[in-house]
Amino acid sequence: MTQGNSTVSDGDTAGTGEPLAADDKKEQLETKTTVPQQQESAAPGPQEPEFVHPEGGWGWVVMLAAMWCNGSVFGIQNAFGILFLSLLREFGSVDDEDLRFKTSWVGSLSMGMIFFCSPIVSVFTDIFGCRITAVGGAAVGLVGLLASSFIKSLGPMYFTYGIVFSCGCSFAYQPSLVILGHYFKKRLGLVNGIVTAGSSFFTVTLPFLLSGLLKSAGLHTTMRVLCIFMFVLMLAGLTYKPLLPNRSSHSQTGSRCPPMSQLFNINIWKSIGYRIWAFGIPAALYGYFVPYVHLMNHVEERFGTDASKEVLLMCIGITSGLGRLIFGYVADYVRGANKVYLQVSSFFVIGIMSMMIPLCHVFGGLIAVCLLMGLFDGCFICIMGPIAFELVGANDVSQAIGFLLGLMSVPMTVGPPIAGFLRDRLGTYDVAFYLAGIPPIIGGAVLCLIPWVENRRKKAEKDVVSKEQDVTQTMLGHEKTQEDSGCKKGESVV
Repeated sequence: MTQGNSTVSDGDTAGTGEPLAADDKKEQLETKTTVPQQQESAAPGPQEPEFVHPEGGWGWVVMLAAMWCNGSVFGIQNAFGILFLSLLREFGSVDDEDLRFKTSWVGSLSMGMIFFCSPIVSVFTDIFGCRITAVGGAAVGLVGLLASSFIKSLGPMYFTYGIVFSCGCSFAYQPSLVILGHYFKKRLGLVNGIVTAGSSFFTVTLPFLLSGLLKSAGLHTTMRVLCIFMFVLMLAGLTYKPLLPNRSSHSQTGSRCPPMSQLFNINIWKSIGYRIWAFGIPAALYGYFVPYVHLMNHVEERFGTDASKEVLLMCIGITSGLGRLIFGYVADYVRGANKVYLQVSSFFVIGIMSMMIPLCHVFGGLIAVCLLMGLFDGCFICIMGPIAFELVGANDVSQAIGFLLGLMSVPMTVGPPIAGFLRDRLGTYDVAFYLAGIPPIIGGAVLCLIPWVENRRKKAEKDVVSKEQDVTQTMLGHEKTQEDSGCKKGESVV
């Protein structure tokens, strides 16, 4: 309205206080009407309407498919302790002093490569989409697991199971996190909890299935049965129909590949909160995978081979699933619940529980420890995706998660072999579990800096916006004053 009034008054007076001739008036009006048109044509096109997440619909099918993905990938990984015992008997030698150190590398490589490939998976997801990446990854994982079922020595198992199978799992797993952000926003924390609860369900059931298969059919047949899970995972990946619009910076050139700035997005590293998160999480995980690999062997050594060691993994799986649902709901719907502090508390409890394992000389004590460890393990996992969305935004979340998982690969890989080395040298797992509890506590303390940093950033952004608004209001007030004075001069001349 102000600009319209200004145009009329300027057209009548030309800003000089003198009446204009008819021709001059006509020329000036034509000039003023063409300038906005030129500016409008030079301005960028209208912005696309804001994307509205469906919060359901086909998203529930995608959620179930992603749930199967998490279950089949991490259920197998978490149950490696059962396979670990079979590998020791199948390929081990009593005279080998480094037997546990060498064998634990199979599981460590497998878990580590899942995370190590994540930055590459992010690039593939950005280029080819979630569906193609996930289906291709499941196919590679199927080939690696099937090849492992024909291996007769431990060395080739490092490649087939530790690298090929795990790389396929990585390409299948990460799109299952990204695709959820296409369908859910308000319920994202709860949906992440449900999806990641899939691995809890598989962690509960797979140890009993694997133990029965290993006793009745042997290691190689058991691995062939697990190939069925990977085949179903291929079918599940076909449901990942993307909804969010692709960034079209490369569409005008007709090239399939986006520019390098999009392939390797450095914007995520501009966030101080994300940098702290990307350092604190890996720092906390040096001892995270140790119980999943060595707890079964520790139970056999302390309580005998007849101990119901599968019950411990079942306890971790059940409470982990409950934790993902409970804390996912808390993160979404409980006012004032800070997702980062929830993750901090989970690391503190996981670290303390790891240190408690050697102190448990009664099997019931180990059950209690595993119940608490599983509950807060679920908390840590289910809110990783929502925290990434908050720190970097929806457009950059794929590579943000990818780089974080890539950094997590180092501690996830080296932790269990170090624990196995300590067991081979010291004759007991006690020191290994004590040391495994220290990194989660340190990493959790580092993460406490994120809320403080993010609050400072938001306050600074708010101050900048407030200053810009003040400047805009001042300029508008100055223009209004000039218009009023111009109108008054025109009236006096008339």
